[in-house]
Formats: sequence, C-alpha cells, structure tokens
Amino acid sequence: MAVSYGVLSTYPPTQCGLATFSNALVTALRSQNDIMRVVSVVDTAETSVPREVSHQWVRNHLDGASLAAAALNDNDIAIIQHEYGIFGGRDGADVLEVVRALWVPTVVVMHTVLTTPTPRQRSILEELSRHAVTVVTMTRTARERLIKHYNVDASKIRVIPHGAADNRTYSGSRNRRSATDAPLILTWGLLGEGKGIEWAIAAMAELGDLRPAPEYHVVGETHPRVLERLGERYRDDLVERTRRLGLEDSVRFDARYLDTADLHLLVQQADVVLLPYDSVEQVTSGVLIEAITAGKPVVSTGFPHARELLSSGAGLIVDRQDPEAIAQALRRVLTEPGLADQMAAEASRMAPALLWPAVADQYREVAWDALNPDTVLASA
Repeated sequence: MAVSYGVLSTYPPTQCGLATFSNALVTALRSQNDIMRVVSVVDTAETSVPREVSHQWVRNHLDGASLAAAALNDNDIAIIQHEYGIFGGRDGADVLEVVRALWVPTVVVMHTVLTTPTPRQRSILEELSRHAVTVVTMTRTARERLIKHYNVDASKIRVIPHGAADNRTYSGSRNRRSATDAPLILTWGLLGEGKGIEWAIAAMAELGDLRPAPEYHVVGETHPRVLERLGERYRDDLVERTRRLGLEDSVRFDARYLDTADLHLLVQQADVVLLPYDSVEQVTSGVLIEAITAGKPVVSTGFPHARELLSSGAGLIVDRQDPEAIAQALRRVLTEPGLADQMAAEASRMAPALLWPAVADQYREVAWDALNPDTVLASA
C-alpha cells in the first residue's frame, strides 16, 4: 500500500540543521511505496526548490498557516518537525494554527525539549502533543524530560535516533595515514556563540609539545540567523584568539557549508571529533551521530545527547568551558596506546542502528500504527 507523507520543516536550499535532517529523512523514506511531499518553512519564497517541495509556508504570511495545513492534508500522514525558532509568532506559536487544522494523523518530532521552558514554550509542546498520534524524541533523555516536565501522554512517545548517512567504509582511514602526519582534530557545523570553539582553541595551546603537533580544523559557515543579527563577530573573535595564542599554524577555519560527499571526505580524515559545546540542554546532535557512525573517537562536553551516546565507550566526556579538561582528553586519545582504536570499535558497533535506512524503517512503523490503529489495538 502506497503511503504519502507530508513533512513540515525548513528544507534546502535553507541551510540549517533541521533542513539537513528533514532532507535526509525524506530521502531515506522515499520508495516505491512511500511518496514524500514537503511543506517548507521560509522567510521569503524560493524560486528554485527540490521537486518534493509541494508548498512553501512564508513565515508571518496572513493565510500561511491555513495554506500549509491544506497542503499537509493532501497526504495520508503529516510529520511536523518542531523547533521553536523556525515558525512564526512568539516562540514559534504559529505552528499550532497548522496542527489545529489537520485532519490526517500527525506525528510530531521534537528536536528541542527544554528542562525549564517558559509557560508559553511548555504550552506549545503540550498542545502539539495532544494533536499528535505519536511524539518522536531522538533520545531517552528527551523522552524522560517530556514525561517529567510536561503534561504529555507517555504512551504516545517513541524514541527514534537522529539518523546518519553510511560513512563506515572509511572508518579506518585514520589508520591509513602516515605516522608523520599531523593528527587532525575536527569540529564542524554551523558556527555561532554557544559552540564553545573558544575553549577548544585554548585547549590547543596546551598540546604544543606533542609530536607531530595536532591540527584543529573548524569547518562550517556562520549560522544564517547569527549572521543576520551579529555578522561574523564570533568567527572574527575566534580568529583573533588564535592569533594571540600563536596558533595560526595549528588552528584552521574553513567557512564552507559542506554537502554530504565533502563532509564524508572530511570526517574520514579526522583522528578525533571534538564537540566543545556550551549547552547543558541539547538533546540532539547531528554532528555527534555522524561522528559515531563514521567510527570516529569523540571528545565532547557533557550535553545530554553526548552523555547518552558515549556512555558505552565511544568517546570521552569533559566539563564544558574547561580548556584543561579538553586538552587532557585529546592528549589521551592521541597518545594512549589502544584507546582511540577501542573508542572507534565501539562507535562502529553502534553505527548500524543509527543509519538512515534503519531510522526510516522506524518511521514507517510509526506511520503504519497511525494509519491502522484498529490493527495495533487488536494485537495489544
């Protein structure tokens, strides 16, 4: 039986983590039996969009919510990707106008679940959950937060991991590099305050005695919304910090937004993936998933998704905003015999369940359950 999915989200050519996620999910779900249509959320209408984009919801357009709902209702099931910042209205409240007008079964994917939301933020998540047949979180931590801090029916919540492309073929590339090559420490993703890159740069100043001396590459454009508000202030500050510490030869900035192929090539070359984030709230990280599925050792601050995924040994957790702790962890991975290989092996063991084909199958199960509730109840 063919099933048509309507996905509400930001979407390429928009450059943000949610757009990248939704594009990957749509690609993984598309099949002979799965028809994908996207309602993309935009500031202004794009003239050139992927063929699966059936409608563009222009934020703050007078009839935008009703038109978006009508486009989603043309499908068998709607999937709402939720982040507070992507929809119009205070805290993105305009999304509620859409879900109130839907008559098809609705799945809401929660990308952010705050421990201490404002009353409005809590109200938005709770109403979204009431309208949904299934609420998807990407980690157990996010599920537990929903149950503890929000009035959400726990029986609706399904944990499905973020998903990543298969980059395992090259997971051993680190071992094929020459012993004289500089070890490569890598951070990538859209740049903005809160990424903690300043602490990583300070940590690099502690590693100058290593031979060969490691290089730290920071790859990614400044986040478009940060660029609108602050320009390149954060990146310029990082470059100046690097200069003051005399690290121009070991810390490099690459302001590209990488496509999938270029990203895979980059990750293949890394010896360690570093996530020095400041956040104590982040329950989902696409970078973390990509690093693990590529079989790469990870050093990360202890945001919730990292604590959950790295607990079995695929990485080391460090305190946030602590350059000495970051430096010590990197030194261990780069010098302690066997540690990097053990971490890479555990990451590779975890990878199959995190790849997009496995993740897409779980979304198909959710759709089947939503479209066949009588069958599900009979088998319960």
